[in-house]
Amino acid sequence: MSMLEVNGLKKTYVTHLGSNKVEALKNVNFSVEEGEYVAIMGESGSGKTTLLNLLAALDKPTGGNVILNGKNLFKIRESAIAQFRRENLGFVFQEFNLLDTFTLEDNIYLPLVLAGKSYKEMSERLKPIAEELAITDILKKYPYEVSGGQKQRAAVARAMIIFPKIILADEPTGSLDSKATDELLRLFKEVNAMGQTILMVTHSVKAASVANRVLFIKDGEVFHQIYRGTDSNQQLYQKISDTLTLLVTGGERE
Repeated sequence: MSMLEVNGLKKTYVTHLGSNKVEALKNVNFSVEEGEYVAIMGESGSGKTTLLNLLAALDKPTGGNVILNGKNLFKIRESAIAQFRRENLGFVFQEFNLLDTFTLEDNIYLPLVLAGKSYKEMSERLKPIAEELAITDILKKYPYEVSGGQKQRAAVARAMIIFPKIILADEPTGSLDSKATDELLRLFKEVNAMGQTILMVTHSVKAASVANRVLFIKDGEVFHQIYRGTDSNQQLYQKISDTLTLLVTGGERE
């Protein structure tokens, strides 16, 4: 069984007084295997953000289900869903979501503090991660004292420290310059090579071309998907660009 299974996922928003309905997701189906690195792309308004919110159990669907590691996210009790997220999902956001009044170290520890872990366990978990991400020497600094790339590394460490089943990344390169983007994409590739499953929503063809599979969302459905196979990043980049052109010009759905 796949680590993540998305079956017949639908989400309809009803405007004030029910005068209008918007189908954000119509019928989304896909699965993610353990250790995969999957990128999700699509035009603005295609349903990418809605999909990510549902995968993160931050919203409820109109229909369908999401199975993560054998558990249906939408059947978990409301009182238990926050704990489920802390134990299974790592998040990397475009704007980092770091607290300026906390050091990078304390920001990284936060999900473990909420989970009631001891300082000894937190420290033992962080040491190898900090070394892998090359942030050991800046852990005592505050977010406003470091670069955007360093902030994003800290955000990745915060996602990894809970040993998540899957990392959900929302436009992780969106606030980074080209150098920091290259560093983060290399980092994601290394983290994935260690066995970490990653699902990333992105507008960036460059970011998506580092993944091993790319899903394209159009009009609330999976329009097409591309597997890397033996392609280089440059070859995958071209295939992604061609598919995005089809999205815009109204090509046929897969």
